[in-house]
Amino acid sequence: MTLGYFQRFLLIAGVFALASCGGREKPQSPRSSENMTSDSARQCLAGLKSKSVRFAGLPSKSFDGGCRMIDTIKLMDFGTQATNLGAMTCPLASSFTDWARYAVAPAAKQYLGSEVVKIETMGTFNCRVVNGGRSGKLSEHAFANAVDVSAFVLRDGRRISVLNGWRGSPEERAFLRRLHQSACRRFGTVLGPDYNAAHANHFHFDMAKSMRDGTAYCR
Repeated sequence: MTLGYFQRFLLIAGVFALASCGGREKPQSPRSSENMTSDSARQCLAGLKSKSVRFAGLPSKSFDGGCRMIDTIKLMDFGTQATNLGAMTCPLASSFTDWARYAVAPAAKQYLGSEVVKIETMGTFNCRVVNGGRSGKLSEHAFANAVDVSAFVLRDGRRISVLNGWRGSPEERAFLRRLHQSACRRFGTVLGPDYNAAHANHFHFDMAKSMRDGTAYCR
């Protein structure tokens, strides 16, 4: 009788011990968009507000393995619908919304004769290493500091994907290459189909510049 109780006690204790190992989220204190941890973050948010970008502040969180979402926001409205946008650092959100407004919109009219009504992305935060490997340097996605853009939907119904359009019609090629070039002036790192096979179907944008000389890395 006593042994049975002791065994059950050990079993329950073991379950709790396993639940505390590996991959756990370690939440920090929630922060509103008006109570970010740095002056630069608060200044960035003020800049978004001045450009009529709607957003919501997200709780800061850290995770086992070094991944974290610190001073992040969720974009709610910036004039163009965008899919799969999760937590983003404010500088990334600022560059992304500027790119959508001042690069995507005019390029679509110039090269495709239509308006972009939706930007399709493959997401932002993802706790993983570079190129999705088992080990190595953490991706900027692990810090909510990157976004992958895969396609654009036009008002006339056309869908221009990076996968098919990069080597598609002359108009599609010109449109996507203009967006790639303009992104290189706004983000720290820009990777596209010409970089490697892993980026054949999307543009990768993040805010991390070259550690060697502090310039943008554009491929």
